[in-house]
Amino acid sequence: MAGKVSHKLSNALEGALAGGGDPATSPLYVFGPFLRLIVVGGVAHITFGASIWMVILTIASVSAMYRLVMSWVTDGSGGSGLNEEEFGRWAVKINAAITFIEYTLTFLVSMAAMVTFIADRIPLLNEAFLGVQYRTFVAIILSVLTGWLVNRGPKTASRAFGPATAGVLLLLWVMIVATVMKNGLRLPDFNLAAFRFENLGFTFGGYARILAVMTGIEVFANLVPAYEGADQEKSRKAFNSLLIIMGTTIITMLVVGPAIFELSDPTNEHVSVFTQTMDQLLPQPFPYVGTLVGIAVLLSASAASAQGLQNLALGLKDRNYVPAVIGQRNRFDVADKPVWIEVGLSSLVFLLFGTDEETYLAIYAAGVFILLSMTGWAAAKRLIREAKNTFRLDQLLVITGTGLAAILTSAATIIIFEERFFEGAWTYLLFVPILYGFFTYFRNSLGEPSPVAERLAQLEEAMREGFGVGQAGAGILEPAFEPVPIGVELEANGEGPWQEWLGKPFKPRRVIIPLDGSMFAEQALPMAEAISKASGATLTLLSAISIDPSTRGPQFEAERQSRSNYLLGVQQKLEQAGITSDLVIQHGSVAEAAHDVVRQDGVDLIITTTRGRSGRPHWLTGGVARKIIQAVNKPVLIVQSTESQNGAAPSLNKILVTLDGSSYSERVLPYAAMLAQTFESELLLLTVPEVPEAELYGALADLVGELRTQAESVGRQYLERIAVQLQSIGIKVRILVTGTHPARTICGVSEIESMDLIMLATRGRGGLDRLLMGSVAERVVQQTPTPVFLVPIHEQKEPVAEPA
Repeated sequence: MAGKVSHKLSNALEGALAGGGDPATSPLYVFGPFLRLIVVGGVAHITFGASIWMVILTIASVSAMYRLVMSWVTDGSGGSGLNEEEFGRWAVKINAAITFIEYTLTFLVSMAAMVTFIADRIPLLNEAFLGVQYRTFVAIILSVLTGWLVNRGPKTASRAFGPATAGVLLLLWVMIVATVMKNGLRLPDFNLAAFRFENLGFTFGGYARILAVMTGIEVFANLVPAYEGADQEKSRKAFNSLLIIMGTTIITMLVVGPAIFELSDPTNEHVSVFTQTMDQLLPQPFPYVGTLVGIAVLLSASAASAQGLQNLALGLKDRNYVPAVIGQRNRFDVADKPVWIEVGLSSLVFLLFGTDEETYLAIYAAGVFILLSMTGWAAAKRLIREAKNTFRLDQLLVITGTGLAAILTSAATIIIFEERFFEGAWTYLLFVPILYGFFTYFRNSLGEPSPVAERLAQLEEAMREGFGVGQAGAGILEPAFEPVPIGVELEANGEGPWQEWLGKPFKPRRVIIPLDGSMFAEQALPMAEAISKASGATLTLLSAISIDPSTRGPQFEAERQSRSNYLLGVQQKLEQAGITSDLVIQHGSVAEAAHDVVRQDGVDLIITTTRGRSGRPHWLTGGVARKIIQAVNKPVLIVQSTESQNGAAPSLNKILVTLDGSSYSERVLPYAAMLAQTFESELLLLTVPEVPEAELYGALADLVGELRTQAESVGRQYLERIAVQLQSIGIKVRILVTGTHPARTICGVSEIESMDLIMLATRGRGGLDRLLMGSVAERVVQQTPTPVFLVPIHEQKEPVAEPA
């Protein structure tokens, strides 16, 4: 029998290539802004070395700190997991807000640096058209292309960008060797004069600009679960991967940095200092090969940031920090909306502020150091807490080193903010609170996630950095905790509040059908007639006139008379069919009229169509059906209208009832029981497991597959308990647990099973909530030709009506 294939990272070099794309690119673009500051200031010979050595000290301290983080947090959540443990939920939201900003800035910086490399070889791109440089148009085009590739799934992105990290590491070492061979080994001087008062601003200003070499260092803490071996071995391999990348960066700074200082002209606005140095150190055509490698890896870094944003959105969605629509997967099973948001924002920023990477570098570094300082203080807090229990002398040394890292990163953050506050760093004070409030609002609105959602969010978070672009070989994560029962939570007896209603002979007493005189609205009549006739309910023919009677009296009266004559004609036909009906004509919108009638006259059901007089699908354009759902707390049955009117009586032999295990979804059951008893229908109870299909997670398939199996088992138990209760009152019931995407699954099952009606509950949100949160019900109505019975659940003081 063939052995199981492992997709885990087997050694540190594989990990360095998997996670090092972002930090490995930094030496390509940090020297330009750094040298321009100190050369123009005339202090380069004094402050150059001091700034470099301060950065080296910071890299060493932070790397040592991450050795601890990697040994503590092995589930893929890295520093963010430690922050949550030590500081609480607020730290998660701050971390997520800054991470969102950082991914966008990574995209901006990488794309800007890339077009700089292209313009180094094609100077024409620095020329302008209508005040906008050609390089800006190139950046926008490549941004859209990158977004398109990333949104076609990780395999496509990996094939396009995967080998780039290896290429840039090779380029840096070629530059290191070429520098030593040509200039010998000359390290930067450390001149104490750099710390004199007149030079201090340049020393720390240069330090702030070059600190961008540390971007992406936290990636390796997220990579820990992707390695083979026990936790201790995995954390050691991850740290060695970090050493490969950051060690290469340090050596490049110390060896190639002085050569860049000596050989390049930082005042040359048309060619980057790194390209100038390549041209002098490397024989032809290797400088051009180096340019191509630089372009490829910077494009790869942009793609990695977009893919990271995808997975961040998925993790936040599972933890209920963002609405489901943000993390909604496309046909390639990736969250494409965050990427297009990133591409759109970046394109707008490029148009407004240009494509000079220096514009964004300091802001970029500021966010990185906020995250690093949070991790540093969280690590120090944990060490101090552990030392209180069992203090040892070696712990004091570790605490001191971690404290130094926390102080250095915090000081760097302060320096960067002070240095570049009015050049963009102030935006963190605006956007972080906005995003924090956004996350808080939706967490409060959507409630606490289930255990499986939390688990999936951890996997998504691990994938965000551990399984990004060029990381197709990363492996299966070990569970962070023992598996828990997944799916729905049942009371011990399997009963819900709906059960007390099942034994009551519920029948609708009054049914409303809005009519505006159009063929489309009349297509709801056969369904309304069938239900009213079978149940004995009174059918109310409702019409609304938008003309205000106080301002247009004669016109209103004329329209009212015309509408009354129309409704009287419909009423006569209903009476011939043995259906009792009445007429209501009001001014205003149909939704307002329906709300007034529901509130005053005890209506039990509203039946309408997806189109009205305009002929446009109302559900898509915010018309009657959607507005009624938002306005009333009674069930609404939506009939899909078509271009050709069909007056045949509807069949209700097979009804699909969707449940997700929540008390909200169970509100549909009394109505399903009523219809099943009235029309002798068969009910098909459907649950879509909360855990997606395992193949969506690639290398994580085995672990997610186990969770999926548990979710399906619990889902079946849940539906079986409900089916038993429905069967006890004489209803034919089947159960089905399948699918991944709820709306897509519901529509697919309805089509395959030839269902006559789909029934589900929906939260009747309006305004911003509806726009952002969307609704499974909304997508079902849009995508299916089958009538849909919706039970709106409103979160308001007015109680939701229960079946009489």
